[in-house]
Amino acid sequence: HCAIDMLFTRSLLSVFEEDAGNLTDYTNQLLQSMQRVFGAQSEMGLATEQLSQQLLAYEKKNFALGKGDEEVITTLQSFAKTVGELNSLHSELANQMADSMVFPLIQFREKDLTGRDVDIFKHMQKFIILKSDMVKEVAYTRRKQHQASLQYYCALNALQYRKRVAMLEPMLGYTQAQISFFKKGIELVSKKMDNFLASVSKMTQNIQVQLDAEAEAMRVSQRELLSVEDTVYMPDKDNDPVNRTLIQKAGYLNIRNKTGLVTTAWDRLFFFTQGGNLMCQPRGAVAGGMVLDLDNSSVMAVECEDRRYCFQITSPSGKTSMILQAESKREYEEWICTVNNISRQIYLTDNPEAVAIRLNQTAIQAVTPITSFEKIIKFSNRGIPPTAPKHDTNREKTPLNSPEPEDLIAPGTPIQFDIMLPASEFQDQNRAGGRRTNPFGETDDEYSLLQQVFAVRFLGSMAVRCGNNQEVIYEAMRQVLAARAIHNIFRTTESHLMVTSSSLRLIDPQTQVTRISFQLGEVCQFAAHQENGRLMGFVVEGRDWSDGDEEGEPSFSAFVFESNTEGEKICYTISLAKDITEAKKVIMKIQLLPLTLYKALIEIL
Repeated sequence: HCAIDMLFTRSLLSVFEEDAGNLTDYTNQLLQSMQRVFGAQSEMGLATEQLSQQLLAYEKKNFALGKGDEEVITTLQSFAKTVGELNSLHSELANQMADSMVFPLIQFREKDLTGRDVDIFKHMQKFIILKSDMVKEVAYTRRKQHQASLQYYCALNALQYRKRVAMLEPMLGYTQAQISFFKKGIELVSKKMDNFLASVSKMTQNIQVQLDAEAEAMRVSQRELLSVEDTVYMPDKDNDPVNRTLIQKAGYLNIRNKTGLVTTAWDRLFFFTQGGNLMCQPRGAVAGGMVLDLDNSSVMAVECEDRRYCFQITSPSGKTSMILQAESKREYEEWICTVNNISRQIYLTDNPEAVAIRLNQTAIQAVTPITSFEKIIKFSNRGIPPTAPKHDTNREKTPLNSPEPEDLIAPGTPIQFDIMLPASEFQDQNRAGGRRTNPFGETDDEYSLLQQVFAVRFLGSMAVRCGNNQEVIYEAMRQVLAARAIHNIFRTTESHLMVTSSSLRLIDPQTQVTRISFQLGEVCQFAAHQENGRLMGFVVEGRDWSDGDEEGEPSFSAFVFESNTEGEKICYTISLAKDITEAKKVIMKIQLLPLTLYKALIEIL
């Protein structure tokens, strides 16, 4: 039948070939599963090796809170040794799987299932067509074809037996490899290992007991802390009084940084003062760096659209400024007071704390004398003890010629903390063709021999009773500073004070608009503060026509300023301007004399 193309032979052969095809598909799927198992075992060996290395690396981490980790380090080293031995077992198991499970199945697929789709009867038909031409060759070829057919049929028959061996042999090798792995694992986990694992388990149980005790203590603490009233979580819930005598301060502040032409962003950074410098320590930095020199600087409260408790620190030159935000009202006021104390260079004195306390007490005690019982109750409710008038407590120590505070300033006199320019006057000065003051030398006034500009901040003004004594200026300073301290008014407006040989002008530095001006003849007194050289003030004489008198009654007003430079310089400049004015008057009188008297006066001089 092998040599003749018959229908029976073809049908029988198709059954064998179909069975061989199904066996090939199943063998490929089985091989993929076994290769996956082998890959997982190989990955297990690599994973255990990496785990052993990580356990040994715990000792090299140098944890900052690693106190008491000696037992843990020793235990992890023992585990690393055990995992290393397990790694060798896993690697050996992977090699056994490769040799006894994967390789036999691959060999069966390549040797017995490849190249079996030979169409023998196709060659027979070809030989039948050519038998009339080449008889001998056809006979020889048919013999060879017959021989190949016999070998092919024998291979198909043998395949039925080999597939049984091919299916069982890989699983036999896999099972034997696993048994060997477990036997060696049992040898590894000996009684010594059992004792080690028992000690580790006991240690973890002790740690868990300690953790449970600590967790219970923390839960009790949380219940106690959370049992407080909701008012504790309210903003600005800080009952501690504000310390206005600080010369050092540290804490977190939000600083406003410009990110574009009109956009800004807030960053939370740690700020602290060191000497006369404001320092900042960015995130991740080991130490802080200087941000601003606070000597002779100015600090003022500012309003921001999206933030509260904001204040601005400006350098003495006015070129550098920064806006900061505190986290609470108390921090906000203490930062302003601290910067203000440092700007006065209190830290350079021998006992800066005592100087700061004395200045603060002086400012509080120098409040306007209280004459009514209602005002005493009002200040007592604010937590400030009512103080008796200065003349009642120190009357015996006061010289006879020293005026009393009531003689200088009337009790209850209102204080003006800012100079508001009327809208009509502002429009007049800014209308086309209107006059603006240039503080750098060009004016439309008559020729002036002296023009000096000082950067000042207006602190306040108030009516006074006399203008012939410098004590009225000192008393006005004390009352203005005391009122600002008591009412928490820290905002000031920086202006330019122009001193000329004819007038004093307070000019807005941005718009160059004159806020207020005085003729030099109206300034009857001027003086700088005796302790704080940056404070200065002057008294202006005016007329009061409220009584209907044609000449008017004389009235006096004191103006108090804080300058970036020494107040004595401003006072010296005003004194020089007055001398120039007097010299002008003398020259004018001399020019009006007759020529003969003028020549005689020249000869006498």
